[in-house]
Amino acid sequence: MSTTRRHYRYYDLLLTAFVVVLLCSNFIGAGKAAVIDLPYFGTCVFGGGILFFPIAYFFGDVLTEVYGYAYDRRAVWAGFAALAFAAIMAQIVISLPAAPGAYMANYQHGLETVFGNSWRIALASMISFWCGSFMNSFVLAKFKILTHGRFLWMRTIGSTAMGELIDSSLFYMLAFYGIWPNQEVIQVAAAQYVLKTSWEVLATPLTYFLVNFLKRKENEDYYDIDTNFTPFRVKV
Repeated sequence: MSTTRRHYRYYDLLLTAFVVVLLCSNFIGAGKAAVIDLPYFGTCVFGGGILFFPIAYFFGDVLTEVYGYAYDRRAVWAGFAALAFAAIMAQIVISLPAAPGAYMANYQHGLETVFGNSWRIALASMISFWCGSFMNSFVLAKFKILTHGRFLWMRTIGSTAMGELIDSSLFYMLAFYGIWPNQEVIQVAAAQYVLKTSWEVLATPLTYFLVNFLKRKENEDYYDIDTNFTPFRVKV
């Protein structure tokens, strides 16, 4: 018996925003190690992607909570496809012969510096975020059933903590091992984990607002009772 797929008013907008954030997190901030002085903790080294990446997990929580695991899985694969395309095109543009002149020579050097490692960053991101995001969505969906939809704050923070642990551990080892000093890789990965999870805690009021808004507007509050949780499909 065939079923008719529901049309959601805001899902496409959320999916687009998710893909944009994922691209920005990898091609704008991921390659930069920055520092900040924190009270009582001293100097903290962190990756510039912290400005973007927690937002991707925020969208993952919202998509899973409102639309279900399958719709978040579809968004993750859309983001991966965009990352792969961007990484391939970056390498093609870099490999094109530069026009003569000092300006273009400097420009080519800048491209190679910023995007020369983009293939490795994209690959590391796809592996780490694939593992971390699906763990986040799986835990959130399962605990929604166990708690009968209660304690959203506990479910979003707990699922993000588990997903980010996998994500941060894998990403910096895969992307920057052998490029950055080992101590810096570990330090940045640990800082990213703490900062990303803390961001989820601070974003809890916004999560509640957006989830409640979407549930009301979409007339949807999905429970993944009979969901196939395999990550290897895009069908919803």
